[in-house]
Amino acid sequence: MPDFELEDKYQGLVAGVDEAGRGPWVGPVVAGCAVFLTKDVDEKLLSQLNDSKKLSKKKREMLYDLLLKEQNLGHMLLGIGEASAKEIDEINILNASFLAMKRALDKACQDKPVMVLVDGNREPKTFGCAVKAVVKGDAKSYSISAASILAKVYRDRLLEKMAEQYPGYGFEKNAGYGTKAHIDGLKKYGVTPEHRRSYAPIKEFLK
Repeated sequence: MPDFELEDKYQGLVAGVDEAGRGPWVGPVVAGCAVFLTKDVDEKLLSQLNDSKKLSKKKREMLYDLLLKEQNLGHMLLGIGEASAKEIDEINILNASFLAMKRALDKACQDKPVMVLVDGNREPKTFGCAVKAVVKGDAKSYSISAASILAKVYRDRLLEKMAEQYPGYGFEKNAGYGTKAHIDGLKKYGVTPEHRRSYAPIKEFLK
């Protein structure tokens, strides 16, 4: 379970960032950024924060709302950033993920943090401040965990809206991953403008 141990190693603003949506074939990659300005936040939030993939949709939605509430109370800084399918195709998914993270960081923090904790094993070079990669960070750091929930819930909602625009692919259920419903939709309706054309399965459908 996450805690504040990593954040406590630094004096000053410490941000956590994480992304959602590297694997899907469609839509943007989304990053969240979270900074705890105080540890005096809703105990319900801290007791249930975890890797967003280990939480039910209902619990993620509840925690997302709690995060926004803490932001409104002035206890947290939050930011969400995106990189589009077109940007993913142009600069590749890793660089697009870093770009989304930088956008989330810029939205959350007017002042540069003393440290940015990034989920994963790669350290972005474009943040303009100190960065530490933390493997499985969303299960270790409250800040990264909060960022992962922000990114996941925001992206799932985006895909639910996309499902209304492009029905027949199951985006509201599969979040753009390559499920049977998604493949059936591609066979029936073809590739949408939101698909990632650089991804191998989509390249096949474009042939």
